[in-house]
Amino acid sequence: MKLKGQVAIVTGSSRGIGRAVAEAFAREGARVVINSRDQKTAALAAAELGEEAIGIGADLATEAGAEALIGETIRRCGRVDILVNNAGMPMVRPTLELTLEEWQRVLDLNLTGPFLCAQKAAASMLGGEGGVILNMASLTAFAPFPRRLAYAASKAALVMMTRIMAVEWAPKVRVNAIAPGFIFTDFTKELVAEGRLDVEALKRRTPQGRLGSPDEVARAAVFLASDDAGFITGETLVIDGGWLAYGFT
Repeated sequence: MKLKGQVAIVTGSSRGIGRAVAEAFAREGARVVINSRDQKTAALAAAELGEEAIGIGADLATEAGAEALIGETIRRCGRVDILVNNAGMPMVRPTLELTLEEWQRVLDLNLTGPFLCAQKAAASMLGGEGGVILNMASLTAFAPFPRRLAYAASKAALVMMTRIMAVEWAPKVRVNAIAPGFIFTDFTKELVAEGRLDVEALKRRTPQGRLGSPDEVARAAVFLASDDAGFITGETLVIDGGWLAYGFT
């Protein structure tokens, strides 16, 4: 097992891609910390994952929440070996209608939260045996999608943050990012059911002819978190079925 004995935090992991990453890490032998804003939700997801999993509720848009998550993990597990900054929120709004409150809310969770969690986890990793940090970026960090200014800006900044952290914290801490394209999650299913997303159009636009699965993102996360990726840092792995390579909208 590639992650045997490792302590791994996956933020925003009660559902979706974060849940898939947490499950994949557990299968590879890691002791996983499930995170959600709500403690009951985090605890339930952890119980479903297995007796070694831990659920910690914390709002990572705040410094107190980031401190609580990292601090409680260290208190209960002794250390943090892997941090996956997955928690985030979408925002689809015409730029002229985007309020300052909405802008700030997106940046607080999508960018400031990963910064705070990485900073606090890295302080422990650098003082110990080192570790791995993975930031969950997005296809929108590289391709301009209208009405997604706050979300795309936060994810583009996360890519640069990944590079700077990787350089500063090498060689003890490796920092990489994953940028998923269109992934068929429960949230995607909800959008389809509401008539807000045309999956067939997305399939036609994607060279692979389909949407990705959470498990495919999770397997990439396992690779980047493991010793198999020991010489990879500061990189962003795009998982989009060839969307960016195709180049046409």
